Amino acid sequence: MSETHPSLSQRLDALPFTRKHGRVLTGSGLGWALDAMDVGLISFIIAALVEHWGISKGESGLIASIGFLGMAIGASLGGLLADRFGRRQVFALTLLVYGAATGASALVGGIALLLVLRFFVGLGLGAELPVASTYVSEFAPARIRGRLIVILEAFWAVGWTAAALIGYFVVPASENGWRWAFALGAIPAVYALIVRWGLPESPRWLAGRGRTAEAERIVGEFESSAVRAGQAVEPGSHAEPGSHVDPVEAREPAHRLGARSRLGGLWSAEFRLRTASIWLVWFCVNFAYYGAFIWIPSILVDAGFDLVRSFGFTLIITLAQLPGYAVAAWLIEVWGRRLTLSLFLMGSAVSAVIFGTVHAEGATIASGMALSFFNLGAWGALYAVTPEIYPTSLRGTGAGWAAGVGRIASIVAPLLVPLMLAAGGAGLTFAVFAVFFVVAAGATWGLVDRRGEALDDR
Repeated sequence: MSETHPSLSQRLDALPFTRKHGRVLTGSGLGWALDAMDVGLISFIIAALVEHWGISKGESGLIASIGFLGMAIGASLGGLLADRFGRRQVFALTLLVYGAATGASALVGGIALLLVLRFFVGLGLGAELPVASTYVSEFAPARIRGRLIVILEAFWAVGWTAAALIGYFVVPASENGWRWAFALGAIPAVYALIVRWGLPESPRWLAGRGRTAEAERIVGEFESSAVRAGQAVEPGSHAEPGSHVDPVEAREPAHRLGARSRLGGLWSAEFRLRTASIWLVWFCVNFAYYGAFIWIPSILVDAGFDLVRSFGFTLIITLAQLPGYAVAAWLIEVWGRRLTLSLFLMGSAVSAVIFGTVHAEGATIASGMALSFFNLGAWGALYAVTPEIYPTSLRGTGAGWAAGVGRIASIVAPLLVPLMLAAGGAGLTFAVFAVFFVVAAGATWGLVDRRGEALDDR
């Protein structure tokens, strides 16, 4: 009678949370935070350029949107490349591209060159986010996978808070404060090298490529880390390298699929409802989020607050992101992905309506904090559910294209906001954002909820 050994996937899911999981989460999360810092900084820099360069609202919207055009292309390409060449390789490359372009932006003397560099910043940033969430989800044990992805997304709040601090203390400090802000954004270019050499490749991806020995070695290192720390490893979960063949390792097609086959797979009978639903959610959330948060500092200035005061309000509003992530991280493993995501989106809709209609200083800050709380909690749940709805052979492509479709909305939203503000002020603008949040909440129910279940390693 032959002994049945657990598969790589089963061994990964049986692990406790180890120090190596912590390194994967922190290493990916710091890259995520630096990305958020870049996206957040542009909202403060746009407000400063209006004051120092006298650029128009249309030019401001173009600066924001050109970056999101790069993000749309980057997200679509990044997912395909991650399924083809590996999660870690693409992760490091994207950080390098956008970090270098951000640093170079500090030296520009006009809008034309700034637009070119912002496109490349978006290219790297757009590719990085879906790759990072896919990467972490493939290491995370099933019982805490959703929670870890929300914690990963919570690093976004850390980065956005850093951007708000830089925006408050550095950008208004001098006429060249915005240049120093861009220079600080170059840090990811150095960090990319640390990511490239310090983190392991996803064993699920390696197994799908037929690189069994490498996958076995990495899983064995995680198991050994747990044993050294005195953590309990589920009996029978540890296996010597080469002692078993994981079902995904026996499959040849995973590493032979071309880009066209992967894209077609997203619209097969099994996945088309999930794909349509997740694309709609991503589109609506991107439209409302970037339309609102890129423009909040400028909207506050238009409301009569000076540059420093509006930046201070934005900093306070930003701090509400962290408890939003914390609550979402807890609820996502209690209520599940779909219910948590839809409720946070409805909370975002209500908060948006209030923010657009109130005028008192205290009410503006309170409703802005509520919008920040619910919206970023929703983002955490969205990044958790997206990689889970596809099998390993399509996971990077599925997550990347969902993000890419979402970025189309982030291109359009900053361009439409000036028109909506002119037509009906903040009230109309944030009512439109609320409608998008409601539509996204409805679309979540077309997704599958894999709370506590193993990832599909086909």
